Amino acid sequence: MQETVRTQVGIVGAGPAGLLLAQLLTRQGVDSVLIESRTREYCETRVRAGVLEYGTVELLKEAGAAKRLEREGLRHNGVYLRVRGIDHPIHFRKLTGGKTITVYAQQELVKDLIALRHAKGGRIVFEAESTTVHQIEGPKPYLSCRVQGENYQIHCDFIAGCDGFRGISRPSIPEGVLQTFDKTYPFAWLGILAQVAPSSDELVYASHNRGFALLSMRTPEISRLYLQCEPDEDPEAWSDDRIWSELHTRLARSDGWTLQEGPILQKGVTGMRSFVVEPMQYGRLFLAGDAAHIVPPTGAKGLNLAAADVWVLSEAFARFYASGDRSLLDRYSEICLRRVWNAQRFSSWMTSLLHCFPHDSAFDRRRQAAELDYVVHSRAASQTLAENYVGLPFEEL
Repeated sequence: MQETVRTQVGIVGAGPAGLLLAQLLTRQGVDSVLIESRTREYCETRVRAGVLEYGTVELLKEAGAAKRLEREGLRHNGVYLRVRGIDHPIHFRKLTGGKTITVYAQQELVKDLIALRHAKGGRIVFEAESTTVHQIEGPKPYLSCRVQGENYQIHCDFIAGCDGFRGISRPSIPEGVLQTFDKTYPFAWLGILAQVAPSSDELVYASHNRGFALLSMRTPEISRLYLQCEPDEDPEAWSDDRIWSELHTRLARSDGWTLQEGPILQKGVTGMRSFVVEPMQYGRLFLAGDAAHIVPPTGAKGLNLAAADVWVLSEAFARFYASGDRSLLDRYSEICLRRVWNAQRFSSWMTSLLHCFPHDSAFDRRRQAAELDYVVHSRAASQTLAENYVGLPFEEL
């Protein structure tokens, strides 16, 4: 038995990119169907990013998806760069004309967007197997999948590939079309979620000769902390005591400040890489988010880049359906890639500024120390960091 569905935009992936695109399209009166290979529970509990740029929060408000975020999100006015045990505040509000960031866990945003989707009667097909993209070169593309033994076909005008780095969308583009830019860093992050109130009012980025460390948070009761580690690190080789001991060492502050400990709820290793494909579109298929680009997490740009992509894409689809104008769709890659490469530049710079590279010479280490010193003592350098961290303005379309 086969069910055939007709929609305007078929969206592959019910992560934040796909869900936000669907919500933006709904607000524009454009119909869509989402297909997701995972269960709803998996999507709503998968721990990922948590730092939202100022512009991303404004976009979520515009999309009608920020009610709980505004109640529960943790607004931050800056970050601390901790160098040789001394905190150097980077005041976002002072340096950017009042802009801030908000910490709100990705899985909570996904829950909000799924609830909104269902409240509006929108369709999400979870647990879709063998999803395949068809006929993207022609005017009538479609998606096929199998759900609980039933075959589905989703016929649409366009397909949005929002299914991440390992999804099926990007590989559906013929060989030779895409140019790939890739860099793998010689370290990773060991990350934990701990049931303990954050030990700092702001995020702390710590430079230490044993490796980088980050103190972040997800809620007033849950802390998120990271340690630079080997790229092939086994998280199970790290006992809770070893993790806390290393965090105490790398996050130590010269004034006797104490890092508070609590039960570790989750731990895992995140690889560090940069990845971009150009173009981000082919025929009737448009890539967004991690399907098209990945940034190292140091600059907190991954989720925010995905939001910027789907904003451009939603505006392009809305313009097409309102007037038949394809010009914005045709320029989708050009517009998005400018922001993507700016984010790659900033994320790479932050990564090189704060991490220990295994083959650095004594000269490299002194140069890095001098750059950190310049950043924390120069208003111009601090302002550059702040402007990029809170997010560059969205482009005029």
